[in-house]
Amino acid sequence: MEITLETVVFYFLAAFIAVFSILTVTTNRIVRAATYLLFVLFGTAGFYFLLGYTFLGSVQIMVYAGGVVVLYVFSIFLTSGEGAKFQKLKKSRFWAALGTTLAGGIIVLFVLLKHKFLAPTDIEYAETGFKEIGTLMLSSDKYGYLLPFEAVSILLLACIIGGLLIARKR
Repeated sequence: MEITLETVVFYFLAAFIAVFSILTVTTNRIVRAATYLLFVLFGTAGFYFLLGYTFLGSVQIMVYAGGVVVLYVFSIFLTSGEGAKFQKLKKSRFWAALGTTLAGGIIVLFVLLKHKFLAPTDIEYAETGFKEIGTLMLSSDKYGYLLPFEAVSILLLACIIGGLLIARKR
């Protein structure tokens, strides 16, 4: 197997996302968890850029890393403040989480060992103009992007309304 720069970048991004995913769920500080989540989302955008999906990578950064994490941090500051800590996990929940994690790891290993993933050899990249992207963004047909972007806008609206309702109850 030949080691290329793409392979090295892929493994770096995979390790980067794995480390920050673990840090996201194990930290005691909620603001640090949001920051680690931001790094995970940036790593996911790195995968998109590595695959040549520059539009999808930029949407990942703008919508998720930009919008969702900002709203998440905004709602954290409205509800609990920076010094708030997570509650300790009960032993039963810890063992349930550990069992679920092990089951998920076994499933991933099974899929990785059972299937052969072949690298594509003859990929042709086609440049798409802004007019075509705009038409696809606003179309509601099979390959249109109107429905996913509307779903994301509803998600952002729900985050804002939820944050305001929680802050209002205080």
